[in-house]
Amino acid sequence: MLDLTRLLPGPYATQLLADSGAEVVKVEDTGAGDYARHMEPYTSRDVGAIFDAVNRGKRSVAIDLKRADGREAFYRLVEDADVVFEGFRPGVVDRLEIDYETLTAYNDDLVYCSLSGYGQDGPWADRVGHDLNYVAVAGLLDMTRESADAKPQVPGYPIGDMASGLFAAFAIIGALLSRELGTTGGEYVDVAVTDVVASFSQAVATQAFTGDPETPRPGETPLSGALPWYDVYRTDDDEWITLAALEPKFWRAFCEAVDREDLLDAHGSSDPDVRAALRAELDDLFASRTREEWAARLESVDAAVGAVYSPAEMVEHPQLCARDLFERSPEAPPRVGFPARSSEPLATDDESVPAQGEHTREYLASAGYDEETIDALLEDDVVR
Repeated sequence: MLDLTRLLPGPYATQLLADSGAEVVKVEDTGAGDYARHMEPYTSRDVGAIFDAVNRGKRSVAIDLKRADGREAFYRLVEDADVVFEGFRPGVVDRLEIDYETLTAYNDDLVYCSLSGYGQDGPWADRVGHDLNYVAVAGLLDMTRESADAKPQVPGYPIGDMASGLFAAFAIIGALLSRELGTTGGEYVDVAVTDVVASFSQAVATQAFTGDPETPRPGETPLSGALPWYDVYRTDDDEWITLAALEPKFWRAFCEAVDREDLLDAHGSSDPDVRAALRAELDDLFASRTREEWAARLESVDAAVGAVYSPAEMVEHPQLCARDLFERSPEAPPRVGFPARSSEPLATDDESVPAQGEHTREYLASAGYDEETIDALLEDDVVR
């Protein structure tokens, strides 16, 4: 797999694929390479923490694709590749002459995936942006507000970046499987960050399609705070508890556990006065104990209640640690691992992070270049 992407969304996609056994070759330029290499904070390996997190076990080839001899080297690599994955702005690959149509002349079974902010077509295709812009267009940022008058809250994780990376990996696997089954040959896949985040709107889409600009509103849909039995409450120590007792059986278990059977009949009410009164009761109730006191009291109760944890607490949480999600070793910085378990172990446990162009000579040799030619390309800074 030839990976032309940089920063976070594309490298996250190819990290998932590398963890699953794909041979991922980062194709970087001969200048700065992947910008994430140089972004603070740095790890003990003296590379950017984001780069370290999503580039383990990959290979790196540095090629100047703006030069004809650099493109020729890339074409030679494409001949034996299964996938080319790029994350440039639309039009860049055409100018570099590494677009899908050009590359299929060298490999007609190629799966080619483009990942961009707004997609390859449409009036915003050429528009620049980052995660915050994409989640704003997709309606997610609007739905982070407690009320229509409140300021939208920047999500704590770059949801668009991560979601689109995950979806791109899914789409690539699907295209490869289709090719292997004989359904298709090569295939072009166009993934837009904004499209992926917009596809997360299923819970409010029915209301959104009514065309009413005021529907849905933050805090007024069942899963965004309209229901007092599905919300977040402040505790006595100024921490927070989640209550998600949507089902009557969970609500009953909760009410019985906190000795408030008098609240049972309020569950499911659509009366705004009943909901307001119930929310006030729950505000007072949760404010009477600390977060950890509530967590301990309700730990064994089937009530869908849980504490809100910070990222620092998350990486020490016993549930996630029991799942071996976090990998810590003396040889490498700690990291979040592959988020799925299988009866078969991961295909790779390579923790190394490639230096820029570390494997250039190896891959050019495998593409048929002799040592003298490789030396000449290196000397001319066509490759690094």
